[in-house]
Amino acid sequence: MALYENVFIARQDVPTTQVEALTTQFSELVTGLGGTVSKKEYWGLRSLTYRIKKNRKGHYTLLNLDAPPAAVKELERTMSINEDIIRFLTVRVDELEEAPSAIMVRSAEKADRPGGDRGDRWGDRPPRRERPRFGEEAPIAAAIIPGEEE
Repeated sequence: MALYENVFIARQDVPTTQVEALTTQFSELVTGLGGTVSKKEYWGLRSLTYRIKKNRKGHYTLLNLDAPPAAVKELERTMSINEDIIRFLTVRVDELEEAPSAIMVRSAEKADRPGGDRGDRWGDRPPRRERPRFGEEAPIAAAIIPGEEE
């Protein structure tokens, strides 16, 4: 049997539980036709590069498949019929990666940073200058007029 990687994008308004249900439905379809699904990765709700069918975001999911070509063809046919799937792509590969994909590694690195993916925004920043708030009297500083000495 051949090895494949399949990535599909579900609509942004579909709940995560329904995306997981779609993933199990597709994996059961492949196993029912004599293939195996070695890895399922949910990449999360991510922004699309351009608008697709009025969607700006989508739920991305990766499936690693070891299946006959007929099973992959049926999987793609099922995905094309399903109206919750915006796009899908199936690629034949020489070997499947058992390690987490690059997307998962990158998101884990972002989570390890302090302050999430934006870094430590405030850090050890000095406090702001004391300014009077609206309606308060400003402290009057001694005005130094040029030419006069104290």
